[in-house]
Amino acid sequence: MNDLPFSMMEYAERIHQTKKRMEAEGVEVLLLTDPANMHYLSGYDGWSFYVPQMLVVILEEEQPIWIGRKQDANGARLTTWLHPDHLIPYPDDYVQSTHKHPMDFVADSLTQIGQWDRRTGVEMDSYYFTAQAYERLRRRMPNARFQDCTLLVNRVRMVKSDQEIQYMRKAARIAERAMHAGLEAIAPGVRECDVAAQIVHAQMSGTPEFGGDYPAIVPLLPSDEKTSTPHLTWTDRPYKQGDTVLLELAGCYRRYHAPMARTAVIGSPSNLVRDLAEVVIEGLNITLDAVKPGITCEEVERVWRNSIERKGWLKESRLGYSVGLNYPPDWGEHTASLRAGDRTVLQPNMTFHMIPGMWFDSYGVELSETFLVTENGCEVLATFPREIFQCPFGSGMVHPLGESGA
Repeated sequence: MNDLPFSMMEYAERIHQTKKRMEAEGVEVLLLTDPANMHYLSGYDGWSFYVPQMLVVILEEEQPIWIGRKQDANGARLTTWLHPDHLIPYPDDYVQSTHKHPMDFVADSLTQIGQWDRRTGVEMDSYYFTAQAYERLRRRMPNARFQDCTLLVNRVRMVKSDQEIQYMRKAARIAERAMHAGLEAIAPGVRECDVAAQIVHAQMSGTPEFGGDYPAIVPLLPSDEKTSTPHLTWTDRPYKQGDTVLLELAGCYRRYHAPMARTAVIGSPSNLVRDLAEVVIEGLNITLDAVKPGITCEEVERVWRNSIERKGWLKESRLGYSVGLNYPPDWGEHTASLRAGDRTVLQPNMTFHMIPGMWFDSYGVELSETFLVTENGCEVLATFPREIFQCPFGSGMVHPLGESGA
């Protein structure tokens, strides 16, 4: 048996829950191209998602079928629980060809096993399922009745098992070390890319007890005026005195993520940054205290909105989202969002990334926490001071500006 991250009992339950949803949607065959969903149901884990690959779930079949590039078939054999008969590789002349497409092979394979005319679900809004892929399937399987099942497995994934939660707790330990490494490295004259390198080293090396995995998103490190926006990475620009730096990163363990964001300043923060940080930290603390089973996502967001509105502030973007297992380019699960209008009810063992960042024309402040919904409230997975930080540290210690809110 391969070194699977979960027990066979857990995989069997995941397949069972997926098939229940398939039946509810009237789907007989489910074609999964999202690598996180493929991993969730089969264990498959490889950097092969840059070419078409698929996991096929058939209602009557006990095991799914993996279809992928021939040179990746041994990867499927080494990382999944599937029987070798359920691994179907396509030849390399299908790869990036101008006249053949891997979905031609997929359609032919499904036809050969009698699945050519069934109610077939596809992940229409997956990063990894292109318009060309869909057209080739439709053309090759004209009698199949296709329907969108983009989030079918994602919603099964929302409530985590005890083992998944243990992996996310380990990811949080790695996130703490990576954040500490980034904060320790920031100083006048140090290049942004060298700080990123320290963070990535900490993410990969993990802890003495367990190593890290590559996160679905690289470290996000906007500085100076670029703190007005959250999703910039780094350059080779040296930091200078007075810079504000946003650090958003994640620890990752066995593909499970625990994201965290903090804000640092080189020297003393401006009044704008200090005042905004106070509002963000207070709102984050109040909102985390309000989390409990039975509350809806929009009710969580309303607590945050009411908190900052009392201080005269407004945040238009969502407050957070469901998080856990994933692959590039995103660690979010694409299901529930902490925002107005989302009536998803929080349940124990759901996990979210709450990120009350505030970005304006020339500056911003960002802090975030990954939390687990518990039976009575929530557990913040990382233990790290909930403050803005003053750099350089010099003494090798983390120096928050003010008292910790963690």
